[in-house]
Formats: sequence, structure tokens, C-alpha cells
Amino acid sequence: MASMAAEFALISSGLDFKKRVFNVPISSPLKLGFKHRLNCQVTKSLLQEELRFDVVKEIELRENGFLGMRKTKLVCTVGPACCSGDELEKLALGGMNVARLNMYHNTIEWHQDVIRKIKNLNQENGFCVSVMIDTEGSQIHVLDHGASTSVKAEEGSVWIFTTEKFEGYRPFTVKANYKAFNKGVQEGDELVVDGGMATFEVIERIGNDLRCKCTDRGLLLPHAKFSFWRNGKLVEKDLELPTFSEKDWSDIEFGISEGVDFIALSFVKDAAAVKHLKDYLLTKNKSVKVLAKIESLESLKNLEEIVEASDGIMVARGDLGVEIPLEQVPTVQEDIINLCRQLNKPVIIASQLLESMIEYPTPTRAEVADVSEAVRQRADALMLSGESAMGLYGQKAISVLRMASARMEQSGREVNRHSSLPRIGESLPDQIAEQICNCACHMANKLEVDAILVYTMHGQMASLLSRNRPNPPIFAFTNKSSTRMALTLEWGVVPIAFDLTDDMDANVSKTTQLMKAKGMMKQGDVILVVSDVIPMSIYQALQVVVVK
Repeated sequence: MASMAAEFALISSGLDFKKRVFNVPISSPLKLGFKHRLNCQVTKSLLQEELRFDVVKEIELRENGFLGMRKTKLVCTVGPACCSGDELEKLALGGMNVARLNMYHNTIEWHQDVIRKIKNLNQENGFCVSVMIDTEGSQIHVLDHGASTSVKAEEGSVWIFTTEKFEGYRPFTVKANYKAFNKGVQEGDELVVDGGMATFEVIERIGNDLRCKCTDRGLLLPHAKFSFWRNGKLVEKDLELPTFSEKDWSDIEFGISEGVDFIALSFVKDAAAVKHLKDYLLTKNKSVKVLAKIESLESLKNLEEIVEASDGIMVARGDLGVEIPLEQVPTVQEDIINLCRQLNKPVIIASQLLESMIEYPTPTRAEVADVSEAVRQRADALMLSGESAMGLYGQKAISVLRMASARMEQSGREVNRHSSLPRIGESLPDQIAEQICNCACHMANKLEVDAILVYTMHGQMASLLSRNRPNPPIFAFTNKSSTRMALTLEWGVVPIAFDLTDDMDANVSKTTQLMKAKGMMKQGDVILVVSDVIPMSIYQALQVVVVK
């Protein structure tokens, strides 16, 4: 953005860019007209121009209009229940913006097959679904009882938690993945499984193993997470383990070779690991975005530096809820969302959104309220985990997310307030671009424009517009595939592939006429145009602010 120049214009119809304000072109009013029989004359060559619009968003716009378009993005975890081409297409039609692959499960060949199916759907069927891989990370807080399904722990039963390696299932025995898992643990401490699914009291230390009595009965799921508590507080451990395992690096290399769009980094403790991975990706000349998962008490302590270093955040509430008191999870979630918005980083709310829909076709009302609250807090995206990966009703689950988020967004527009955001730009050109986007969104809301059109090379202007959470949708035209896929995670942004030129008059004229020809604009629509692709020097960019 150092050499970025920005332009914005309010358009109501016919294009005339001869008039300028503060040395920035601004159009005179005209009408963008569309009827079933087009009144405008669109040349044959123009109709042949390719406007690569996501087919789902195109349908949504035609059916619901600009203000009826969903802003919150949807992430679906792909698993055995939805890995076929047909099932993936159904999720894409249902509104999936990002497909997540958990590298802890399945083989490399399986993941490769899914990635290629998604890319084929994008190419052949006109979807715009990006791909995220989620690294396995350290599994020191994972237990495995060896059974293929959940195992019930009854109150009063005595269990051995061991570091011994064995195959299959042993009654009342659970394997821990890390030899020093009981470091610092005392008799009388509580061992809490999956944030409270079952609770045990430590009654004896036996070398590296623990003998425990079940105090709260419950289910032990395969690969369950655990934590130790003493007097109502988490027993913290300084294990100084690396964030990346050998398998993580192998998975990262695989993701790079397959052209994934996002890498979600598990068990991030501080900014160093994020910076290390981003520096490594630069040596590969790859534009893969790095997301940090917030899932531990340690990551909360270093939250701001992690958010600043990353390209986005995933709030893994399930794992996080194992390490902090459950009553703190809602406020921590809101604090993370607010910080991410202030620092202009997309944030995903994950884990247990519609957990009951793994088995049942209808969610609980409390789950719908939870989803709506995340939308009200203006999170960029909501994520399905087991609901889509192994659940019986994945398509219904994404439908619930889509409908609940759309309804809450509508309510949010009715009480929309223009909140003051802190300045994040460091250089003067960055600050200029930031202020233009702030003002553009404020103007869009005040004038009740129908849409914001942004023409962007690297997506930063689209991201700055999204940060303001404006009422109208943001259509981001870009000629870079990596930019388009990165913007799939940004709130309210509809990324569109288009061959941009240095001629802004031509860019706006072609895209608006193409949208008219496709039936996505109608007579009387008012749009706001923002651009960062005008070739101008830094000095001229500064003139946007200083010339009076």
C-alpha cells in the first residue's frame, strides 16, 4: 500500500469522469438501467468480456437485491460425510465460502483429492470457494482410549491415564500422547475432559501415569482434549514445545504444492511462530494467508501481538473452553472479535456452533442464539466442524447458519451505528487509503447507496472497507486470483475476477454494464466506487488529502 493512490466516486448512472474533487475523479449523476429488455446498448464485444462472479452470490443478488445479500462468511470442515463431489457442490450451493481440511485426520491422498474436487467445482461450475488447511500442532493435551466410538465413564469408576503405547482398547485405560503430561500435577487435582464432558480426581501418581477416579460421569470421545485444574484455576505448564512438528512442516509443504489459500496454525503461543511461517512462505513466493488459532490461555496472554502478526484469527472455542472458565468464553470471544476488527484482521468463530446437528436435524434454540450473537458481534465468519465433517445433516446445518446470520444482519442494519475505529496506517499513504475507506463507508450508510464497488490489486482497500462493516455489500473486482480467494473470508466482500486496466473509466463502465446485462443492477441503483489501481506517484497520492 506504500504507493497506493485511491479514488472514490458516487455513481447514480451514465459515466462521466471529467469532473474532479481534490484532484480525484468523481462522476456526474446518471441512471443504471435494467429491464428484462435492456434499454442500454451493450456491444457484442462487451458482453464477451468475462466477469467471473460467484454463481451463488449472483443468484442471491438477483433474488434478494443488494441489501439482502449475506455478509457473514461460512467455513465448512470437510470430512467423510461431505467429501464427494456431489456433497461438496451442495455445501457450495448452500453458501460455503471456505472449505477447511483438518490435517489431523485422513491421509495426504484424501486431502489432495478433496482439494482438487473443490478447485474443479470453482473452475467448472463458477463457485468461489477457497481452501484452508488446519495444521495438527502439538497433541500433548490429547487423550485416546483406543475405541472407535465414545466410551462412557461412570461416577466412582477408577481409570488409569498412561503414557504406555498399545493397540486397541483396554477397559478403564486412556493413553496420553506426551510422556510428561502429568508434570506438576498433584493428588487431588481435577482432570477435566473436553471442557467438562467428564471429570476425574487424581488419586495417585504412578511414575509417568495417573490413577484417577471419575467424579462427574460422561463420555470420553476419541482424541479428547484434557486439562488439569486446582482450586478452580488451570494448572499451567511451561513445556516449551515447538509450535511446528515434522508432520506440520510436511503438511505445510503439501498445502503450498496444492495451492491452498489459507493455513490455520494450531496451538500458537506467541507471534514468533506466525512470523516464522510467513517468512518461510515468502521464500516460496506464495501468497498463502496465515491464520492463528486462539485455543489456549497462553495465546490469550499474547493475543494482541499474535493478531498483529497474523493474516487472520480463528477462535477455537472448544479447546479454549478447556483452559478458561466457561463463563469467560462469551466475553473473551467478543474481545477477540473487537481487537481483530480494530487491527483489520478477519476473525472466524469456530467450535460447537450447532453441535447438536451432528445427530439431529434441528438445532437447539440456544445454538441459534449463539450463532446470532457471533453475527451481532460482527465476526467475519462462522465455522462448522463436526456438523459438516461427520454429521448427518451438514446441508441443513449450513442452511441454519445462512438464515440465522442473514436475519441478524438485517436487524443490525436497523440499529447500525458508525463506530470510531483506531487508526492503523503507519505511513501517510496508508493513512490516506484508510481515511478514504472510512469516509466512503460513512457516506454509503448516510446516503443509503445500494452497493460499494472497489477495484483492487491486492485487496487491502476491500479489507479496509470491510473493517467498517457498511450496510451495502462490497463488490471487489481484482485481476489477481490470490487476492480474490483471500477476500472470501472478509465480511461483506463479494470478490469478482475481472481483467483490470489502468483506465478507471473503462473498468467502471465495463463492470457496471456487465452487471446490468447479467440482471444484477436495476434502474435507479446508486453505487459508490473506490479504487487503488490508478497509476499515480506517492506525491500525487498525498495530494488527495492536502489539496484543498
